Order: sequence, then structure tokens, then C-alpha cells
Amino acid sequence: MSTLLTVIDLDVNIGSVRVAAGLGFELAAGERLAILGRNGTGKTTLLNTLAGLRAAESGSITVCGEGYEALGPRRAAQLRGLLPQGHIDAFQSTVLETALIGRHPHLGRWAWEGREDERIAREALAAVDLAGLGAREVHTLSGGERQRLAIAALLAQQPRLYLLDEPLAHLDLNHQIAVLELLSRRAREDGVGIVMVLHDINLALRHADRALLLFGEGRTLEGPVAAVLTAESLSRLYGHPLREMRDGGARYFVPG
Repeated sequence: MSTLLTVIDLDVNIGSVRVAAGLGFELAAGERLAILGRNGTGKTTLLNTLAGLRAAESGSITVCGEGYEALGPRRAAQLRGLLPQGHIDAFQSTVLETALIGRHPHLGRWAWEGREDERIAREALAAVDLAGLGAREVHTLSGGERQRLAIAALLAQQPRLYLLDEPLAHLDLNHQIAVLELLSRRAREDGVGIVMVLHDINLALRHADRALLLFGEGRTLEGPVAAVLTAESLSRLYGHPLREMRDGGARYFVPG
């Protein structure tokens, strides 16, 4: 398997908060990594750093073997896509027009979206259960619908590496599972890499291959979910005892 993301000896700070110290890991094609940690430990800051939107104090990040400086903004946008926490709709636009924003990295400087771009955008809308809403104004959507639209725009971008900051925010349970299963299919069938900030331990256990825990003060733990997501490590992470339970062959965690 090819390596999509390589992080070497990364130091990340925000103000007086030390997010990561000496962090290193690799994400291969088809792998899913869940980032977990308490509020204020810098999950969003780390994700933005991995996306090349802010500089680390030291260390290196490469996407498909190249650093962001060498890639340049356009090539970087073709290879990695970021789903931020918030969505600001400063101008009126339709659902389809918003999904088509994901196609911009693939267009020439003065080019307009063509039929193929529209087909890709409509397929992305259908994938997140928004088929038939292309003509709706974005401002009329619910919070959950707006979140799914943001995911559709990311799907239309067709990056090799997906960086998602709380992709399940505002989604009801059925859409949470549908989105995680959709991302898993993309990883399995298309060989994309998934890095996502999650709050639900059990969903991370079920829908990720690897986990990265942010303990605060720069301390981190990264590795396969079976090794990283344990009662001991999670109790330390959240400052509250958790117990591991089993249902047949499946593991899950409950408060102790």
C-alpha cells in the first residue's frame, strides 16, 4: 500500500497550549485514523496543521511524498481535502452550486464547471442523501443537511486524503452511521486516506483502523485501534474511568 500522509517529529503549539511534541506516524492508502481528546487539547489545530493551513513549530508533513511548499496550493487541494467545523455562507447559493465548489481545484484558471463536474457533484449529493435538493437555497437547510452538504462538496473534490473535523456534528444517528460507512467504502474501494476528529469512542473503535489520542501538554499516543483504544488509555485520556465490555466478538466502552 502507498503512503498518503507522513508525519515526522512534529511539534505543534497554539498559544501556551502544547498540542503535540515529537509526533510521528504514517497513514497508508485505505486507512482510517480517528483523533480523540478532551476539549481544548488542540484537535482542530492539529488537523489544520496536517492540512498545511498553519505552520508547525518543527517537524515535517508530506502528502503523497511531497511537502506542502513543493506541492503548491492547487496541487495540494487536489490531493487533500479539509472539512472544517463551521460553515459560513456569506452569499446566496443553491445546494448544487455549493457542492460544485469542490470541483474548483480541478478547473483551469478561467474555466467553468462542465457536465462531468455537475455529474460528480450530483453523485456526491446523492451519496449523502441530498439527491433532489440541488435547487434549494443553502440558507434554507437544517444544520444536519448543511453538514451533509459540506461532506458532499468534499466528496466532489475527490482528494486522496480526507481531513475531517467532527464530521458527525449536527447529524442524527442514522446519518452518523451512513456518513461513517460512506467514508469507509471510499477508503476500502478507492484507497483514500481518512483522518477524522471524533468524540464517540465506540464509533471510532468501529470505523477506524488507527487512533491518535491527544492527552494535553504535547503527549500523544498513536497506533492500531486494538492497541490504542483500551480502558486504561481512554480513562487517562478523558480523566474518567471507563470499562471495556464485549458483545460476542465486538468490544465497546462504558463509563466505569
